[in-house]
Amino acid sequence: MMPLFPGAAIAEKPPLLSKRFDLTAQATEVIRDKALHNGTVLQSFAFDNANSRIYTVQLMAGGLQLPGEAAPVSGGTRDGNGDMALTELDAEGNETGYMYLKGFGHGVQIGVETVGDTSYLWTETDSVKEGSSGWGTQLARFKFENGKVLTPASPELEKFKLMEGIDRTTVNIDPTNNLLTMRYRKDGSFRYGVYDLEAVKRREFQPIADVAQPTVGTFQGFVSYGGFLYLLEGNSFGSGGSTAPVGNTYITTVNLQTGEVEDKQLVSAGADVTFREPEGMAIRLPDAKHGQKAELCLGFASDFTPHRLANIFAFDQLLPDQALDNRRSGQPSAE
Repeated sequence: MMPLFPGAAIAEKPPLLSKRFDLTAQATEVIRDKALHNGTVLQSFAFDNANSRIYTVQLMAGGLQLPGEAAPVSGGTRDGNGDMALTELDAEGNETGYMYLKGFGHGVQIGVETVGDTSYLWTETDSVKEGSSGWGTQLARFKFENGKVLTPASPELEKFKLMEGIDRTTVNIDPTNNLLTMRYRKDGSFRYGVYDLEAVKRREFQPIADVAQPTVGTFQGFVSYGGFLYLLEGNSFGSGGSTAPVGNTYITTVNLQTGEVEDKQLVSAGADVTFREPEGMAIRLPDAKHGQKAELCLGFASDFTPHRLANIFAFDQLLPDQALDNRRSGQPSAE
């Protein structure tokens, strides 16, 4: 059942316990000016925390000719088709592998699920062209296999249509709470549905929460952690009102239980990065065994075409919440 008014949330389970990231804290550098498999702009990224891997997606570069293609394909055609390059990096940001995803979408956000030593990617798929770009219409799960080229018809894909009548589907995974968050567009408006990851894999598509997207600028990515949703917006230096060194990169925090905006902060991280277009968010666990010691990460594309580079910065401070600490310890709350 959808909420009766915009901005409301539905909660089918007890409220999620989590603190909120302090966006006024100093962000630290995770990787800096790292090359991806193609030289196009980073679109989004995600971490396999247990296996110390980073995965990124970007629009496929123009001029490539993949198996089964009669000739090299232009970048504009790749964009319209929703063709993406996926890069695997080690923890220091060095490339260790790649895949090509044809007809998947724009790559605004991705997620990673870890199963033993295997990384499963969650992405959009079944791209439909709108304007000059292709955008996904449902979700896909697949194992990372170095050098593989996948299409929406590939048997390696598991596809998930979480609801009818939607498009612009993108996805992220909360590794601490084992949740999947899907951004989607319905009736012209963007929303976020939060689901239990294991339930989705069983094809049980009842959301834990569903909230409307508040007003933001140029949207660039999202991630959820426990009871909060984080939205990234902004433009590269010299465009959309973004001027070096301050820029216009903001992160908005939304309460998933109420749909209300809790915070919005200008991000100063990476002020000396060239170009500095914000691109993607993810949760990083420096120690995968301690899920509560999480970091909220955001990416920036840097350098110049046709050799764009990837940068990731992290917020690692959580705001104190005495009521939450009491609930976790079993002590009575003053609420």
